[in-house]
Amino acid sequence: MKIDKYLLIDIIILMLLGLLMIYSSSYIWAEYKFNNSFHYLIYQGFFVIIGIILMILLSKIDSSFYYKHANKLLGISIVLLVLVLIPGIGVIRNGSRSWFGIGGFGIQPSEFAKLSLIIFVSKYLSKSNKFLKSYKDGIIPILIILLFIFGLIMLEPDFGTGMIIIISIISLLFIAGVNMKFFAILGCIGIIGIIVLVMIAPYRMDRITSFLNPWSDPLGTGFQIIQSLYSIGPGGLLGMGLFNSRQKHFYLPEPQTDFIFSIISEEFGVLGVIIVVSLFSFMLYRSIKISLNCENNFTKYLSFGLIFQMIIQTILNLSVVIGLIPVTGVTLPFLSYGGSSLLISSISMGIILGISRENKN
Repeated sequence: MKIDKYLLIDIIILMLLGLLMIYSSSYIWAEYKFNNSFHYLIYQGFFVIIGIILMILLSKIDSSFYYKHANKLLGISIVLLVLVLIPGIGVIRNGSRSWFGIGGFGIQPSEFAKLSLIIFVSKYLSKSNKFLKSYKDGIIPILIILLFIFGLIMLEPDFGTGMIIIISIISLLFIAGVNMKFFAILGCIGIIGIIVLVMIAPYRMDRITSFLNPWSDPLGTGFQIIQSLYSIGPGGLLGMGLFNSRQKHFYLPEPQTDFIFSIISEEFGVLGVIIVVSLFSFMLYRSIKISLNCENNFTKYLSFGLIFQMIIQTILNLSVVIGLIPVTGVTLPFLSYGGSSLLISSISMGIILGISRENKN
């Protein structure tokens, strides 16, 4: 069978829209910082080309390859998560030691961990029927690995990525038919864990405070969300027009990254919001359709896990931008500036496209 061409077109449209909006949101800051208004566009354009090549290549690889090497991929990701914590190897950016710096580029091992963990858990679930009967014995190994990886990511720290991993794996367990009592227990543990994480890191409490009342510290912790809301507010139905955003004029900090949706809303208004949400909704629809047509549990869990992870990240980003949840530092897939995020998103969709090729329907 051929790959799902409609899904492929949807992804490429998102990538191209991302390039347009990265330039629109960053050219003023790039001109000021690098004396080159195309700086961020050039870097992201390079990763878009690599991402499309990887996506097409991976769409031709049989899913049995990931099944066979799932343990190795997880092992490599754990090693990378440990290495990035070592001073001199890991690079600190924005207060987190979560990067490997290679020249002007940065690579986040936590992004690779998101992918490898989905592959590993999909393999584990496909080999076991314990989950439909008793959750105690079968799920414990997954929870140990999940919490271990989450702990390594929190040492960086990177709370946003950690939450994406936790939520996506829980969603996958739900799809596998895990006993519902497990989710109630896990929910209680999760609430306690979040409270502890907030208590041991004062900056997280500052984020919650600024989320509840950004204007309590308008020039500090509340600054970014206030500027984001100021960006979204004037957009109206059709927006202020491409390149006409006011907030990118040194008001909204580095708008090409986590808050790029704010600029989209400002320049394209409600129409832009509808376009972006529709593109991600169509991606979800086509990917779920591919998952439901899978003939074996591994590919079903794998495609479900990958698209859930993508959509969860999207929902978290949009929720932050419009002030529904505290700032998490999560990028918007395919649209935000960032090579690691774009490449992992491209790889994930390449795997899903490969699964669509294997399906008979």
